[in-house]
Amino acid sequence: MCFRFLLPPPHHQRGPLALVLLLLLPMVQRPLAPLPPAARAVAMPTAQPALAVAVTGGRTGSGPYGVTPERRALLNTIRFAEGTWIGGSQEGYRVLYGGDRFNDLSRHPDIVVRRRYASAAAGAYQFLPATWGQAAEELQLRDFQPASQDQAALHLVQERGALQSFDRQGLTAEVLARLAPEWASLPTLEGVSHYGQPVKHRSELQRFYQRELERLRRLASA
Repeated sequence: MCFRFLLPPPHHQRGPLALVLLLLLPMVQRPLAPLPPAARAVAMPTAQPALAVAVTGGRTGSGPYGVTPERRALLNTIRFAEGTWIGGSQEGYRVLYGGDRFNDLSRHPDIVVRRRYASAAAGAYQFLPATWGQAAEELQLRDFQPASQDQAALHLVQERGALQSFDRQGLTAEVLARLAPEWASLPTLEGVSHYGQPVKHRSELQRFYQRELERLRRLASA
């Protein structure tokens, strides 16, 4: 910090009293020079993290993941494997583990059902509450409606590293194997369930997928 003194009076005006007054004069602080514009700190708004999702192909419905006929056929195949296909009706989105129904689609029902196993899985893709909660938070889903369930299912496919492979190659054995840890009804490369539960045969799933894909393509071109 810099200081300066007031200049003394000219030499011919000095006297004893002037010298005493000079010694008693206060020091005056030099005002600080303003910072140049480049050095001034500017508060910038914090950028919000972007939601990273893979979106390819034609989009139908709403949400970050486009739903092509191929992806719809995949979703239907997962429903077929999980026992919630029910002829393709919307009723499959209301299925509890074991086959019972629930009515409120404003949220995951979180109802534990005891059959051969005890599970709170629900919906078309049999989401466990914790799995649904994480996907819903990441995708900012506000309900358990069919469109939200579809988006969450595609998000799980993406999280398993299978979505891009599926988009390029279709429902291969490798894609099913990547999804086997997510859905117990899908087969590993060895053809068994990742969790030792009943599993659909790979060829049966691929035939169903192909039939659904052909049907959806016909609907899209009509």
